[in-house]
Amino acid sequence: MNILEEAIIYATTLHEGNVRKLKNTPYILHPLEVAQIIATMTDDQEIMAAGVLHDVVEDTDTTLDTIREKFGDRVAALVASETENKYPGEDKAFTWKRRKEESLLVLKNSKDIGVKMLWLSDKLSNIRSLSRLYDERGKALWSSFNQNDPMMQRWYYMTVAQYVEYDLNRTGAYKEFIKQINHLWPGTFDTEKTRYRKYREVSVEGCSVIGHGAKGDVYRYDDELIIKVYNENNTYTDVEREVMLARKAFVLGLPTAVTFGIVAVGNRYGAMYELIDSSSVSDLIASDPDQTEHCAKIMSDVAHAIHSTETDENCFPDASQMMKTWVSEGIGYLDEALAAKIRTLIDALPPTKHMVHGDFHTGNVLMDGSDPVLIDLDCLSVGHPVFDLSILYLSYVAIGEEEPDKVRQFMGFSYDTAVSFFDCFMKEYFHGQTDDTIREATDKAALLCYARLIRKYRKRVDLPQKEERIQRLLAKERELVLRVNSLEL
Repeated sequence: MNILEEAIIYATTLHEGNVRKLKNTPYILHPLEVAQIIATMTDDQEIMAAGVLHDVVEDTDTTLDTIREKFGDRVAALVASETENKYPGEDKAFTWKRRKEESLLVLKNSKDIGVKMLWLSDKLSNIRSLSRLYDERGKALWSSFNQNDPMMQRWYYMTVAQYVEYDLNRTGAYKEFIKQINHLWPGTFDTEKTRYRKYREVSVEGCSVIGHGAKGDVYRYDDELIIKVYNENNTYTDVEREVMLARKAFVLGLPTAVTFGIVAVGNRYGAMYELIDSSSVSDLIASDPDQTEHCAKIMSDVAHAIHSTETDENCFPDASQMMKTWVSEGIGYLDEALAAKIRTLIDALPPTKHMVHGDFHTGNVLMDGSDPVLIDLDCLSVGHPVFDLSILYLSYVAIGEEEPDKVRQFMGFSYDTAVSFFDCFMKEYFHGQTDDTIREATDKAALLCYARLIRKYRKRVDLPQKEERIQRLLAKERELVLRVNSLEL
């Protein structure tokens, strides 16, 4: 027998007598359907075997060690990607979101296409059943689940779709998955996603890299064009959103490049922009640290241009609401009283429709001759300048406190230069203000920065000395919240 046949026999034995929730059909039909969906995308029998076995660790008495012994390391790793921590003794409804967030993080960080195929196939099989039952029972269906809020279910399936989109969006399974999500939650995705679309295919082989960012790299494509290629930790939706926001920002008069839309770069996507002669502000500082003050002035001018721009558009998210969510997802799990104090400070900020960049740093500003141009716009939002200052503090001060080399890797210059840049930027941004005012503004930026960093660290599974780092950041937050009475600048 081959590995797939062995997996079918083994899973059938383990699931014997088990039935599917709500319909009482033999449980084995679900993992067999998952394997069949996988077979529409690949002939890799290890992935198909994992599809058959994906629920045996979670729902039967077998273990990952047994799966590894019988079917090998890769099948065990694939099954592990779909096996949730059940948190024995805790209420399943209470732990639902925590369990889903943890498992989604595995999907997001996986480099194995098999993991994405397995997840897509499992969720497609599940949502097929949900759609049939919804047509029969309507909204009463949701009361049968541990998570009875249909919008939380929507969030889960939507996030899976976004995480597998880069690699699998051309498959029939993916397109059906989008249709099923839109059937249950109309309007969740653009219906264009359900149709085959062929984008202009380009190669960046031999092209010089002129900018780095958390979401991807920027390449000089030719004398008139650049391409921002998104990395595997982002989705097609990120590219789509950036192109839309770049066009909105251009109309608002922000210093942005003209975008020509989305291109395919291998199995990834990119956003193509017009630029004639460009290098990032990070490159300028790296090439000559003596230019730090001059570059801080450039960045200050760009920041003021962004923060003085007001919009009536409703497509931009509220930075305050996002920040409160990040506080809850980070500090909120560790010290709810502290999180509540920070959320109160955020709530006290008066409503505004002024723009903030959302990821403002020197790697995201290119120089077209003597003119600065923004290139990373998918985080554009409305809110208070303090949110952008917190990003600057994160990029030039906070990250380097734990790992100075990270600053050089990300920005191209030393941590000492980064701290000097931040100090120069704050003096330029608050030109004519007192040192005390600048110090208070720095505290406000740091308070929000560390809240973001705690959330980031909490979600990372591979971070050395994770708990120690988080506790050090919490200590900083407790000190800062005693000094910061308001986040207004």
